Parts: sequence; C-alpha cells; structure tokens
Amino acid sequence: MLGQESNNGNGKVLLLDDLMSKLDNLRRSGKVVVQTHGVFDLIHPGIIKHLNEAKTQGDVLIVTVIKDKDVRRGSGRPVFPEELRLENVAALHQVDYVCLVDDEIPFQCLQTIKPDVFAKGQTYKERDKTIHRKIFEEERDLFFGKTKLYETTGFSFSSSKIINNFLDIYPPETKKFLESFSQQYDFYYIADALETLKNLKVLLIGDGIIDEYHYCESMGKSAKAHLIVSKYLNQESFPGGAFAIANHLAGICDNIHLISLLGAEDSREDFIRDTLKSNVSAKFFYRKDGPTIIKKRYLNQYLNQKLFEINYLNDRFINGDNEAQIIDYLIQIMGDCDLVLVSDFGHGFITNRIIGVIETYAKVYAVNAQTNSANAGYNLITKYDKPNFVCLDEPELRLSCQEKFAEIELVAKNVLKDIEAQHLIVTLGKHGSLGVNNQNEICRTPIFSSRVVDTVGAGDAFFAFTAPCFAREMPLDLVSFIGNAVGALAVQIICNKKPVEKPDLLEFIHTILR
Repeated sequence: MLGQESNNGNGKVLLLDDLMSKLDNLRRSGKVVVQTHGVFDLIHPGIIKHLNEAKTQGDVLIVTVIKDKDVRRGSGRPVFPEELRLENVAALHQVDYVCLVDDEIPFQCLQTIKPDVFAKGQTYKERDKTIHRKIFEEERDLFFGKTKLYETTGFSFSSSKIINNFLDIYPPETKKFLESFSQQYDFYYIADALETLKNLKVLLIGDGIIDEYHYCESMGKSAKAHLIVSKYLNQESFPGGAFAIANHLAGICDNIHLISLLGAEDSREDFIRDTLKSNVSAKFFYRKDGPTIIKKRYLNQYLNQKLFEINYLNDRFINGDNEAQIIDYLIQIMGDCDLVLVSDFGHGFITNRIIGVIETYAKVYAVNAQTNSANAGYNLITKYDKPNFVCLDEPELRLSCQEKFAEIELVAKNVLKDIEAQHLIVTLGKHGSLGVNNQNEICRTPIFSSRVVDTVGAGDAFFAFTAPCFAREMPLDLVSFIGNAVGALAVQIICNKKPVEKPDLLEFIHTILR
C-alpha cells in the first residue's frame, strides 16, 4: 500500500506527510536535501546519469514521481503504472526516498518539500531550449525562494522518443499521419499559433449545467423486486455545459464573457461563480419556471461505470420577458466581441429570436448544437444560418439531415452547404474527426487517445479550443489536429473536474510530434 513504507522499496517509499517528517529531522541535523521530479516511466542511461549527478549535490536525494492521472505525455503514457514506477526508482541505490505526488499544477510539490537543491535533468534542459519557455513559464515561479536550481550535465535520452519509436503506442496509420503532419507544422509554429488566441475577446452564450457524479457500490439483487440495489458512497459536483466551455476558453483567451440561464430558486450561483476561472466574467439571467440545470449521474465507483442519470430541467423555451432581456443585452455587447460561441444543448435557453440576433450582430460566430436524451431529433444545427464554424458529433450531423447510412464526407458537405457554414468539423469517436470547409477542403485526423476515463465534456473541450482557432483563420488541418489533441486530454479527465490547460496541451503536442 502507498500509505505505508514499502518493503519492496526497502522503506524508501513514503507518503508525502511521512516524507516531510523525515525531512524535518534531516534538516535539523544539517543535511542538504536534493529533489528531482518526473514520470520515471523508463529507467534508461540518461536517468541513471542524472540521478548519480543529482546525488552529488547534497546528502539526501528525494525523487517525486508523478501520479498516473497527471501524466501528460501522450497516448499510452505512462507505460508502467505508478506502483511499478515507484518500485523501480526505489530500487536504485542513489535514491534515499521516493514519494508519489499530484501534479495537476506542474511542480507544485516543490513548494511543499522546499528542497535545498532541485536537480533538473537533461530532458527538462532540452525541453526548455526546444520549447522556448512556451510550456512551463508558470513552473519557473516555483523555483524562487531558497531552493537552488541545478542542471545536471551529460547526454540526454528521451523516454518519449524511445516509446514513440520502439513501442506500438499508435497504429501505423496514426504514426504515418503524425510524421507527415510534423513536416508541415512543427511545435514552434503550433505554439505560436495558439499564442495568437490570447487577445481574442470572446462571448460565450449557452446552457450552463451542473454535473453531479454520485458514486455507489452494488449490494446485489433485491429479494422483493427485479432490480439491483446499490449503496450510496459519495458525490462530486462539476461545472458543465457552457460553464465548462468557459473554463476551457479561459486557458487560451484572456477575456471571456459568459451569458447563461439559472433557476430563480436555488440557483447554485455561488457554486458556479466559485468554479469559474478568474478571467471569466458572467452575466446570468433567471427563469422562474425552472431550475438551474442539474444532471445527476449515478456510477459504480469501482468500475467507474454509469448506472443511470436524472435530469433536473425545464426544457421548454424561456418566456417572452426573459427573451427580451437577453436580446437587449446581446445587442449592447456583441459589437465589442471578436468571437461569439453558442453552446446550444436544446434546454430552452437559445430561442429562434436569440439565434436571429446572434446571426445579425456577431462578427464571427461558432455553434455546437447538441443532441441529448432531452432533445433527440429536435435540436438540429439546421436552425442556424451562415455560421463561421460548426462542431458536431456524428449522430448530431446525421440527424440534422436524416442520413443514417450515407458516406460521412457526403453528409458533412451537404450540411455545410445547406446552412452556408464556412467550416465544419464532425467528431467520429475512435475514428478521429473529419473537417470540411467551403473551399472544398477535406481533412481526416486520427484519434490520439488510447486511454479513456470519461467521455463526458470531451466535445465541449474540442469546441472550446477549435472555435477560437478558426476566428484567427488557422488552416483546417491544423485546427483539426489541435482539436483531436485536446480531445485526447479531455477523455482522461473525470467529467469536467478540471479544464484542459494550455501547458498540458503544448506538452502533449510536443510529445506526439517527436
């Protein structure tokens, strides 16, 4: 168990609290503490040389190993689970203590441990040179204070290169795609392109949702009815729908304004505002005839499988007074916005009159019209006219033109033509995505994920990152690539527990293009 010292690691593997107690004693006796940090997926010659040199900088060498859930190195990573990675590092004689740590905020554990010396390996040094501070500008703040930063010397081995070249992480067609794509767009170009999104003034209007995950465990079949009885364990709440899209956008654009609808009673507004990022300003309208939308999903905690879902909503259109207030507000502010995103879940907020105002006043607008259990067959993209960008999944696209079996490229082209859109991307699940535009370009991009934790919210993340890219007139193939990379990260996150962050995306792209 990770909660105790590990026999396999000769007592080296410690919980963070236990490690801090050990370090207090060591520091009181005058020992110099050295820390190094990473995934440690493959123990190769470069890592051994790095650890040997790190050990010379002090008396005690601490290695912090990143948890599986926070590894952002591309498909199939980590190759080895955290328990084995811990044991492998603990088996090395240079290492005194090993600790498994969260890394949602990169290198945050340094602020807790506060080593005398932090040893950066050649991989980080090479990465800093290569990426020109594009990924980890924020992490540098963690090296301030009394910690000395030491860069180990010697030759560099890249675990990512070894894995990409010698392990079958991706099928041959994906490897071929990435090889061809990297010849057209290198990492620098993509990073610079994403940086241009920063100054966009974005207006997001859409259905905000609170997603609740209620975790249960099965107790067996009821003796009195044909049903499985479950024991309630705990629950988590997440910002979903337009709230989640706003947080994704906030990682790439500095100025986000959100317009959404809440229930007048028990609005949950405090929770919503607390979960929105600081650069998201929000204007809420309130309906008296319905609640703030809540979608409660009940899951088997051990299997992470969804059992059933209950929606709290009024999916009838808002009344005329609500509609008039929203329209007046939109007319006032849309002229100052570079891009308008419409997140339409078909839950009664986005009326035809509101759509008409958006189409009239928006400089550039993008739409995601979702199909779900509450609106199947009724919330179709065909109610929009001349959008700059449309993002749909395959069932949504096929429903919009009643084409169940036709070739997907033909369906996409027909929908693009019917609504006179400039760009359309349809996500195809395990088959990646297909993009078309009004210049008769067609772009197929493969999937980049191999590990799926939860697909809820992945489409919202895809939409949030791709729409601003089209607003900056990026080419279709580049936008599709960025969207699929975002999707690969999003499906590794439970619901909308956290947004896909720009540094994570850049590291992922840097890894898969090596």
